[in-house]
Amino acid sequence: MRYICVYQARESSAPPDPKQMAAVGNLIAEMNKAGVLLATEGCAPSASGFRLRAEGGKVSLTDGPFAEIKEPLAGYCLIQVKSKADAVEWSKRFMSIMGEGSSEVRLLREPQGA
Repeated sequence: MRYICVYQARESSAPPDPKQMAAVGNLIAEMNKAGVLLATEGCAPSASGFRLRAEGGKVSLTDGPFAEIKEPLAGYCLIQVKSKADAVEWSKRFMSIMGEGSSEVRLLREPQGA
């Protein structure tokens, strides 16, 4: 089972503090060793991004920053685990390091015939 874990937090232009980054690095190393981590990245502030919206057959583009977002996307990880319970446990460990924010964890659809 593959899950995408999307972490949302208040936006800041400052990177996380070194202690927090070390703790995340240790968790990433542990997830790699356990064979569950497929990919992970942090996101730059929304000022460096853009949003596309399709409506009425037209696609519009809006450059960031997106001030109206309460908790913008801060990063994600893609994991492969045996159960939902495993996904919950890894996600809880990550959130205990990050503190404030939220994480949406979604099961990914597997390709047909896989």
